[in-house]
Amino acid sequence: MRRLGGGVILNTVSVAAIRPRPNLTAYNSSKGAALVMSKSLAIELAPDNIRVNAVCPGPGDTPMLAAFVGGDSPAHRAPFLSSIPLGRLTAPLDVANAMVFLASDEASFITGAVLEVDGGRCI
Repeated sequence: MRRLGGGVILNTVSVAAIRPRPNLTAYNSSKGAALVMSKSLAIELAPDNIRVNAVCPGPGDTPMLAAFVGGDSPAHRAPFLSSIPLGRLTAPLDVANAMVFLASDEASFITGAVLEVDGGRCI
């Protein structure tokens, strides 16, 4: 990237770095480390015109969801879904669209940012 005059690094982190969940200390901690690493790299690489940002997806419909909501049933999901202002889980396309924007020229002055793609859950 230096040889090419710049570039973009996007790190997929998690909202667990911002709003940790109980009983997931190792996961929460690793995501917090990835977030700080992204900010550190943004500072270090900015002089080389390399932008670094972190995208923090909210919970999606994955096998790990049961650990977040306390079980794998509609009854367990309902209260959790009600805590998301936009009322649904994060979809892969939500994250992809955010990353496409951050990688684009329209985001050429954005570095060291943490973009929560979580339907407002971290508010």
